This record gives sequence, structure tokens and C-alpha cells, in this order.
Amino acid sequence: MDVLVTPEPWKAPDAARLRAPQRAELDSGYGSDDHEPGVTFSADDMAVFVVARQPAGAAVGCGGLRMLAPDTAEIKCVYVTPAHRGTGVAKAILHDLEARAYHVGIRQLVLETGTLQPEAVRFYEREGYDPSPTFGPYLGATQSVCFARTLDPPSHS
Repeated sequence: MDVLVTPEPWKAPDAARLRAPQRAELDSGYGSDDHEPGVTFSADDMAVFVVARQPAGAAVGCGGLRMLAPDTAEIKCVYVTPAHRGTGVAKAILHDLEARAYHVGIRQLVLETGTLQPEAVRFYEREGYDPSPTFGPYLGATQSVCFARTLDPPSHS
């Protein structure tokens, strides 16, 4: 599926509209709204937030980067609407975030997903992310599965 991935403000209507079902899915899957260790992320700590749109303009996915150190960022809030999963939208979002990260000097990306999200685990493994020890707020979190990747220069293919 062809999508255009562009930065949008955290509080933009489509950004908020995409994050709401993401939270609802996680809350439902984990049986509570207390499934993410640490401080809740917000516009204040997102270095970039992107929205993927179909050619006609419909927003179908999102994702963001939260800075952890000058050369390290955490991938957050990757979400694709159920009707558009398996169409390449998540891959487009991830590759866009990687390119933006590399462009500003980030060389290490890390992320956390959960034991109850096997599709996400398989996706990140397919995309070249290596399992890594839990980090930061996820230390000791038994439902956390963490990944890391050192970035190569983006390809322009």
C-alpha cells in the first residue's frame, strides 16, 4: 500500500484519533490500563510523531520517537488501523522514523513491546531489530520484550 508518512503535532486530531484505539487495544489485551511501566509519554517528550496517510488523505497509522540520550531514541506508539495491517503501513512508519532518526544523529533505536503482542515481536525481528535486555522503566517488567538496532545510513531505493 502506498502511504505518505509525515510529521504531525502530537495533539493533531488524526494523531489523537489513532492513539486512542491503540491504547484501548493494549488495555484490553493486558486487562488493565496499567501495562506500561514508567512515566506516560506526551507531546513534551516526543522528538517526532508521524502519521501515515493513504493517497486520498485518510490517516491509517502512526509512530513516534522519544529521545533517551543524544544518540539514542525509543520508538513509541507505532499503531496501524486493523483494516490496514499487513499492507506495509507499519514498515513505512518504521523506515520513516529510522531515516528521521539517522538524519539528526541518532544511531541507536530501542523499543519495548509486550509478551502478549507476538505480531509486534515478529515484525521487529523481521525488520532487523535484535532482542535486548529491558531498559529504563522496563527493567524487571515481566511482560516487556525489548529490542534494539544500530542504524545504518538510510537507503534511497
